[in-house]
Amino acid sequence: DHPEIQEEIYRKDDRLLTLLKDVYVESRDPPVQVKDGGGEHLPCKQEEKRLTKLGHLGDLDVKKVPKGKISIVEALTLLNNHKLHPQIWTAEKISVEYSLELKEVNSLLEFFVPFTVQEFPKETKKAI
Repeated sequence: DHPEIQEEIYRKDDRLLTLLKDVYVESRDPPVQVKDGGGEHLPCKQEEKRLTKLGHLGDLDVKKVPKGKISIVEALTLLNNHKLHPQIWTAEKISVEYSLELKEVNSLLEFFVPFTVQEFPKETKKAI
């Protein structure tokens, strides 16, 4: 609002400019020192993997999975095996076969059910 303040802000001060030109700043980073742990290197945790049990759908899925996990094709296979032969494919057997925790296998069998494809006879198609 005050023109004299605006003029003072934009005015060039030659004395300050010459002083600024005399200023020289040199900066250097300190040398990087690598701390030697003295042989206290912790081993890298590598995930232990296992080969998948794929059967005839092997081309559709991954070849290796971490222990404690299963692939999509394996999940569908074990769910179908359990559905067709529950006395043979028990939760305990699935747990051992696929390197899974028993409680996870029980949850899997309880909450996931594979689809069943049903074809209706030709006579009933007309009724539908």
